[in-house]
Amino acid sequence: MLSSRVEPVRNYELVIIFGPELTKEKVDAGIEHVTKAVNERGGSITSVEPWGKRKLAYPIKHQAEGIYNLIKFTSGSQVTKKLNADLRISEDVLRHLIVKVED
Repeated sequence: MLSSRVEPVRNYELVIIFGPELTKEKVDAGIEHVTKAVNERGGSITSVEPWGKRKLAYPIKHQAEGIYNLIKFTSGSQVTKKLNADLRISEDVLRHLIVKVED
């Protein structure tokens, strides 16, 4: 007999660094893509905090600056796997990191 496994819902923080040449509309579209991906899979966005353009500690993809955003959300682990795959192939994203928040 197969049993359906219920995935636990956890709190996560996602930091995304967009390229410095992107317009505000492109950055907003990237954040909207993340929001939509989380919501479609049963998660929910807690907050979105734009940190603005900052100098990087070291060059990434020949860039010295990046546009930082922090997104806090709750979801199961399958959402994080999908987000990692989507953000890894995005040309607008220099770097991203998803961290599980311990309560």
